[in-house]
Amino acid sequence: MLRNDKARMTARLTIAAYLAVVVTLVATTFLPAPIEGVSIPLMLSVKLIPLLAFALPVFRGNNKGYIWLAFVVIFYFTQAVVSAWLSQGATGPVLLTIFTFLLFTFAMAHLKVNRAPAA
Repeated sequence: MLRNDKARMTARLTIAAYLAVVVTLVATTFLPAPIEGVSIPLMLSVKLIPLLAFALPVFRGNNKGYIWLAFVVIFYFTQAVVSAWLSQGATGPVLLTIFTFLLFTFAMAHLKVNRAPAA
């Protein structure tokens, strides 16, 4: 439930960052080239299932879903930073690092502006 205009804005920003992370994960599976001998559906499922489990809470603006999403995004961020470091700044891992950082930040901002009024 979105409680005010700021919450609507942060929810839209979170959705945009969420979609950017998903698109980047899919793109890095195929670019620059798929890894030989590895199943593409298996790679996509390992990358996306933990994140796609939060699709409904993200699109509905569910605060508890955003909290759990933030915990999961930390793992994606850590993996992206390590990949960016090891690849010496390759575009895919750097973009994923930026998008996961933005997703976490927007989700936390949303939780702050969308909290329930004090009783």
